[in-house]
Amino acid sequence: MNRRRFIYQSTLASGAAALASSESSANAGTMSDRIKKAVKYSMINEPNMSVKDKLVMLKELSYDGVELRIDQKNELKTFLKAVDQSDLPVHGIVNSSSPDLETAVKFSQDVGGDSVLYVARYDKKRPLMESWNENKAVIQKGLAAAEKHKVKILVENVWAGFIISALDAERFHDEINHPWFGIYFDVGNNVRWGVPQHWVQVLGNRIGKLDIKEWNEKLHASEGLRAGFKSELGEGTINWPAVCSALREIDYNGWATAEVPGGNRERLAEIAERMDRVLQLG
Repeated sequence: MNRRRFIYQSTLASGAAALASSESSANAGTMSDRIKKAVKYSMINEPNMSVKDKLVMLKELSYDGVELRIDQKNELKTFLKAVDQSDLPVHGIVNSSSPDLETAVKFSQDVGGDSVLYVARYDKKRPLMESWNENKAVIQKGLAAAEKHKVKILVENVWAGFIISALDAERFHDEINHPWFGIYFDVGNNVRWGVPQHWVQVLGNRIGKLDIKEWNEKLHASEGLRAGFKSELGEGTINWPAVCSALREIDYNGWATAEVPGGNRERLAEIAERMDRVLQLG
């Protein structure tokens, strides 16, 4: 086991130990023994900081990890050194809709992560089931690498008009039916069509990781579609206590990564505090 994977596994192990010894705390409502808090690396806007200093800063701000993008694969050595020096793990890779899952899986494993986020493509000019089957084929092609490197491929619900209900996600997952495949559930993306806590209840342990953003139905109705994302975490219309309750019901234990407008140290500290509040981490 390399040092990056050791750092990552140690982060998970500390959470598991807390879960085993904190049953009374869990019953009292805390999620701090269940959820590891992260941001997307692209959210860090401190241009004068080295990669190492950025990761050190995240750790100082109470983040447990960070998520990279596939286009950072050529900076592997830089990130490996920064992870070693900061003891802040990279938990996964955002691959977006690239069909080259094998490369993303290998990059995730190399940098110490255990997941690849995949966005299913949807060509609306063609029959739905063609995109459905093509996306399944892309994922199935990548599963041998996922199993070999112990990195899960997680499909995310986005605004492409594809997998727009919990039942769609359940069916898509179960048709692939592989231990190294799961759902990357974006709590904010689904609100256009559904209710986050209901998705959690339906998907259960199919959920591998969480993306965290807010949604405001009032702004959506008054200012237009994408205005729904304008609100800060905790200031929209998502029922976060109900989301946390549903996550407890399915015994979720894993990563929650903010996907909101980032910024400098002050802004990232604010995001950390808001995540603590909505996810009941403090």
